[in-house]
Amino acid sequence: MQIELLCVGKLKEKYLTMACDEYSKRLSRFCKLHITELKDEAVGDQATQAQILQAMDREGERLLSYIGPRDYVVSLCVEGKSLSSEEFADKMQNIAQLGAGRLVLIIGGSNGLSDAVKKRSDFKLSFSKMTFPHQLMRVILLEQLYRTFKINANESYHK
Repeated sequence: MQIELLCVGKLKEKYLTMACDEYSKRLSRFCKLHITELKDEAVGDQATQAQILQAMDREGERLLSYIGPRDYVVSLCVEGKSLSSEEFADKMQNIAQLGAGRLVLIIGGSNGLSDAVKKRSDFKLSFSKMTFPHQLMRVILLEQLYRTFKINANESYHK
């Protein structure tokens, strides 16, 4: 399975980079993973809602430029569907059987994802109603991907 992880913003902390590297290494046994970091739009603390939406739209245009017509797109957003690890493993298995070009997972920037990205998504996934830093969400997502592959391979790890 070919997986593209599109992330708005760069990892800044070394401990997060190390964790992502570790899970990427573990995942290499199960899939071909590529992580693309896209520039985030800077908006000041005093930004208006219109300025925030414009920034999200610019980020969204960049994200959409990396998505092909046959790609299966999963966007992480708070209004998405929450799944258990086992349900996520089932979902991943179903996606693999669809024969999509790639599985594209999207983590937006600090302001979230544009409506255009959400509309292009084949599935919206929520990890929680809580808000997480998008850099930390990358680690959490990679860990859950690894857990998913271990579940689907009937290997111990996920308990």
